[in-house]
Amino acid sequence: MMTKAIDTERFRTYADSFEGQLVLPDAEGYDAARKVWNGLIDRRPALIARCANADDVVRSVRFARENNLLVSVRGGGHHVAGYAVCDEGMMIDMSAMRTVTVDPGARIARVQAGALWADVDAAAQAHGLATPGGEVSLTGVAGLTLGGGVGYMRRKYGLSCDNLLAVEIVTADGQWRRASERENSDLFWALRGGGGNFGIVTVFEFRLYPVGPQVVTLNPIYPFDQSRSVLETWRRFAETAPEEASTSFGIWGIPEHPDIPAELHGTPVCLLDGMFIGPVEQGETLFQPLRDVGEPILDLGGPTTYLEAQQGFDEFMQDGDLYYWKSLYLDQLSNEAVDTMMSWVKRRPNPRLLVIIRHLGGAVSRVAESATAYQNRKAQFMFSIDGAWSDPAESERNIAWVRGFWEAMNRYSNGGVYVNFPGFGENPQHLWQSSYGNNYRKLVAVKTKYDPTNFFRMNQNIKPVAQTGN
Repeated sequence: MMTKAIDTERFRTYADSFEGQLVLPDAEGYDAARKVWNGLIDRRPALIARCANADDVVRSVRFARENNLLVSVRGGGHHVAGYAVCDEGMMIDMSAMRTVTVDPGARIARVQAGALWADVDAAAQAHGLATPGGEVSLTGVAGLTLGGGVGYMRRKYGLSCDNLLAVEIVTADGQWRRASERENSDLFWALRGGGGNFGIVTVFEFRLYPVGPQVVTLNPIYPFDQSRSVLETWRRFAETAPEEASTSFGIWGIPEHPDIPAELHGTPVCLLDGMFIGPVEQGETLFQPLRDVGEPILDLGGPTTYLEAQQGFDEFMQDGDLYYWKSLYLDQLSNEAVDTMMSWVKRRPNPRLLVIIRHLGGAVSRVAESATAYQNRKAQFMFSIDGAWSDPAESERNIAWVRGFWEAMNRYSNGGVYVNFPGFGENPQHLWQSSYGNNYRKLVAVKTKYDPTNFFRMNQNIKPVAQTGN
């Protein structure tokens, strides 16, 4: 039944022109349509508009404006804060728009906003090409890219947003626009790291690079009591690592998997993770010292295809599990920071709580801080606490631990977070100002120009001038 907040006659006119599917709360598929990846998110929109094309997006934005509806935008639906779904408003769902077309001669991929990175990887690898995506191939292209996009090729080719050539976008006034370095360049600047603040991107155009099909992965898993020696070896490796290698250090519990002996499931461990995208022999030689730090419990790395490497963590990030992730940037990995980290990880309340430190630098750091909205280019590491569990009874304890750990590590950071891993965006005004630093004022200006009423606010929200009082 249509909610009273929506004018019935206007809805009929909108529905008659809509080419996709409109899902109301009494529809059979409503509960499935409103669910997102993070099972902690349980919201009920008044209307779900599953768009078939950009014209549907335009119609939906205009209809939402006419009826003063809160709008959320779903791409892949994988943001940990659940921005894709709202209560009582309208979810504009892009998930049916997943077409990826590749021009191998120009090395350009044209990607619809509902696509997952698996879609992009498969289409591009058919031509021996790739663009920097994330670390889980089931992640949505749109959210990851708009928030920056940290993946396995970051040190060689930068972030996902660094490889954007253009976008097609529907802004808050219901107008279709193209944005690039030449067209609406201020909007294009803001979209590269500024989140979903400025409209609904319907198409992304990415630069592609020759990659694969063979790469070398790094994934030795060591006993937890070897954490310090493994971390020290990795930290020294990172100081001189070539840009073809993007690596991380983590502390986790061995996940449940049919290929892993059951008696090892949940065992606390430290691990190294990464990818080398240069010649296979060079990668094997480069990674060997990291595989020989001690006696690994398991070693899941080695030569493989790029597609397989991109999918390696997919099954450990299941839809419907419960997630809470927070992050920080570290300019250096000091001994004091390591001491604090080790004191906390010994008290992890759940073996699935992953603590990971990603090595940055390389191509990420060569882009000027002011060149895109994405900040913290000079940070050498990104520290992330990725909480995951399945029992709702554990939620309060696990979230409290992640928050406490994050606060303890905050003293070693400038307070900025990777905006794709913000927890639930607590204390948003301070959080986003800290995260965007000197770029924040320009983001406010672009937001004020393209969305002066803050129509798009289910996101890493940058408030326009009228709402900030600036």
